Amino acid sequence: MPAPSNFSTRERILSVAEDLFARHGFAGASLRQVTAAARVNLAAVNYHFGSKDGLIEEVVRRRLDDLNRGRLAALEATTRREGHVLEDVLDAFIRPALEQSTADDGGAAFVRVLARAWAESDGQLRRFLADNYGHVLREFALAFQRLLPTVDRDELHWRLDIVAGALTYAMAGFGMIQRREGTSPTTHREHTIEHLVRFAAAGLREGTQSRAEG
Repeated sequence: MPAPSNFSTRERILSVAEDLFARHGFAGASLRQVTAAARVNLAAVNYHFGSKDGLIEEVVRRRLDDLNRGRLAALEATTRREGHVLEDVLDAFIRPALEQSTADDGGAAFVRVLARAWAESDGQLRRFLADNYGHVLREFALAFQRLLPTVDRDELHWRLDIVAGALTYAMAGFGMIQRREGTSPTTHREHTIEHLVRFAAAGLREGTQSRAEG
């Protein structure tokens, strides 16, 4: 899908690449396809991004930076509130992601890109994600650990990986629960957040009550 001609060359390349990567994967979408759809030559891609790997990283970075700033701000506001509970921290993790995925500026395509980033065996991209965004997950893990002190650290990380997978699935709009006719996108998003938070909280707490009673 060609990007609007009034975009800067850099933004035009990024928008086209995001759409192509979402539809065909990183290996399936070639630089030739990107340059043709963006109406630029290969020199423009090399000038702005250096390589295909550099382009992939910038496609990911331009939305993940905003998403994770929102997540960390929400986490900070939540943990400052006395008496905050597990559901509050989950909301800080889940809500910014779902809000971005339903944004009108290509959020849905980015979700598919992000899913491919984890599904495809790309060691360089995974290192990029770990190096640049691993600290965000660690901050949330610490907040969850403080609220779930009886859950072993490794077990908590397993559970958080499963929560992140469920969130990605919901963001991509897969599954049986689709927005019903007459339901606004905002209302559907709030219902999704409510269900995800409740489901994730139950999974994270699993077994903690019996340990406390024992």
